[in-house]
Amino acid sequence: MKDFEELTSIEMVEKFIQQHELVLLYVSRSECSVCHALLPKIRKLLESYPMVHLGCIDANVVEEVASRFLIFTVPTMLLLVERKEFIREDRFVRLERLEEQLQQIYNLYMQK
Repeated sequence: MKDFEELTSIEMVEKFIQQHELVLLYVSRSECSVCHALLPKIRKLLESYPMVHLGCIDANVVEEVASRFLIFTVPTMLLLVERKEFIREDRFVRLERLEEQLQQIYNLYMQK
């Protein structure tokens, strides 16, 4: 399964985004059962995308993440390419659709 970095402050989140060109931010809450069930599936999916760095954020710990990224529900996933948002999925994530979008963006990115 894809490794991830636990981001515990908004400063860590910003630094993580600056350090990596391809970032998937996974925002959840500790009491969210959907969040806990979805994370292993996302980690498995990202095994095929070695250049994508996964950062996990507990919105209970990093409360500023909601205002910084306009997040209203969890789980929320944001794919950032060179610090720009390309994909946003939240609440009820369709993994097939997410994988299609991710594959397209990843392939285009790797061609440059």
